[in-house]
Amino acid sequence: MMFDLTPYVHTTRYADPFEELRTLTRRFFDEGADSVTAFRTDIREHDNAYELIAELPGFAKEDISLNLDGNYLTITAKHEDKKEETKDNFVRRERYYGTMSRSFNVAGIRTDGIEATYDKGLLTLTLPKMAPTSKNIEIK
Repeated sequence: MMFDLTPYVHTTRYADPFEELRTLTRRFFDEGADSVTAFRTDIREHDNAYELIAELPGFAKEDISLNLDGNYLTITAKHEDKKEETKDNFVRRERYYGTMSRSFNVAGIRTDGIEATYDKGLLTLTLPKMAPTSKNIEIK
């Protein structure tokens, strides 16, 4: 039956003055097809490098771009809607089409040594640390 496909939303028995605000927020962030959404990332520190793992399920490698601009590395992933699908037949559409993007400060990273791999929805970046420098300062 068609109504089995829509998600259940719990309602309270008393009047909640903030329920309308929560509903508006939920609709704006959860169901906005054109909204820009961030993706989850984990960053681990190792002796000589950082490892950044970004969760990008459902993306093809060709849909992901990495851009280095100054001290910022931007990861952008883009899903495109297939135009041959007819949108009139959808009862509910929850798959996301649009662009996700996050930027990371890479100051202190040797940017010429950044390596990236993508496997099973996980983008893994190896960000090598700059070698620490030391020098003696002459007192005048």
